[in-house]
Amino acid sequence: MMVHSLAVFVPGSEGRRLAHELERNGHRVIAQAKRIDEIVDLLPNGELDAIVVTARGDILSSQLLALCDTAGVRTVALAASDGERRYAADLGLREVLDATASVTEIEALLDDGPGIGDAVRSAAGHVDDDTEPAPARGEVIAVWGPAGAPGRTTVAISIAAELAAEGFSVALADADTHSGSIAPTLGLLDEAPGFAAACRLAATDSLATSELERVAERYSTPHGSFWVLTGIGRPHRWPELSGDRVSATLAACRVWVDYTVVDTGFSLENDEEISSDLFAPRRNAATISALRDADRVVAVGAGDPVGLSRFLRAHVDLVDIVEAERVLTVMNRIRGSVIGANPSAQVEQTLRRFGGIVEPTMVPHDQGALDAAILAGKTLRDVAPKSGPRIAINRFVSTRIIPSRDVPARSPSARMVSKRISRRAG
Repeated sequence: MMVHSLAVFVPGSEGRRLAHELERNGHRVIAQAKRIDEIVDLLPNGELDAIVVTARGDILSSQLLALCDTAGVRTVALAASDGERRYAADLGLREVLDATASVTEIEALLDDGPGIGDAVRSAAGHVDDDTEPAPARGEVIAVWGPAGAPGRTTVAISIAAELAAEGFSVALADADTHSGSIAPTLGLLDEAPGFAAACRLAATDSLATSELERVAERYSTPHGSFWVLTGIGRPHRWPELSGDRVSATLAACRVWVDYTVVDTGFSLENDEEISSDLFAPRRNAATISALRDADRVVAVGAGDPVGLSRFLRAHVDLVDIVEAERVLTVMNRIRGSVIGANPSAQVEQTLRRFGGIVEPTMVPHDQGALDAAILAGKTLRDVAPKSGPRIAINRFVSTRIIPSRDVPARSPSARMVSKRISRRAG
């Protein structure tokens, strides 16, 4: 058991009991606070390892979490109800225990995570003796599409699934500040948005690999499991995903996994053009930063007259942000009922004539397969492996994404070990 320096803010006799038991177990209780200011005043001193607080709205807040992160102090919240637990999760806090938790449970939680020194060493590039001396730089793939639901999230999930099935380590991140939907699509809990939590840690240079795995969910499957950094379920939380935070998080993901697939928002509007405050947060900064930082951008459009029109107009704005050479075009939901005979050829001709876009990937529409995947909360690869959309995206990944990797990948043996580990985890 490690010895910790703690501050406790749990009102009433329960707080006194908790502080007494912590001291009896050898820990140093620096303060048994009665006001939040007492804890805030202690944070800059560097004496605290962690604080233990009640998960009430008048005590636990995003401001307190931000101050603790800045000071390198961990926060453990004690929830007396499901409402308090949801409140803490909504703030992005994962270290939440029941209000009746014993001191032993609190100790186990504190001992389980990385210490401050570990986080600092990880942020500074410390490499343990049993790790590879020079890990390959992972690749970031941003998936974007215009307004109108062209199927961007489905394509992003499918790309992640196909890469994981090839034995690569993969993280799927939801950076959509308007309508994040990866978690419900995959049947995952999204009470504590993992991508927002990662961004919050990145803002304080505390985003180590162990922290990424702590805040991420795991999509488990025998065909190749992958990590998921879930998105914000409430659009008003978009200021948490600032451009700098997103860039820092993606940089950490490059060290963590072989591929990071980012589901972005649709809007490319630069808010600076309509705001007089140049230092105010930008709602679309997360999308724009992800696109600029990505090695490849997969641009997804809908294969119908309305979807084509939207895509061609928005594509002009896209290539103002990223070089056209980095953009791979995927036209989704191709079907003759809305285009006519030979729909793939007609869509390809339209893209070439009006957008100068060549070699697009065509993904046929299969509503039954898509509905089955949504119903099961699974990927197309798991639910409908022989469906047209799954086969098309598998071919796209194997011919357009994996061969384009211009950085040293893990050795084949390492990829197979990763694949076996993923299967055991699933």
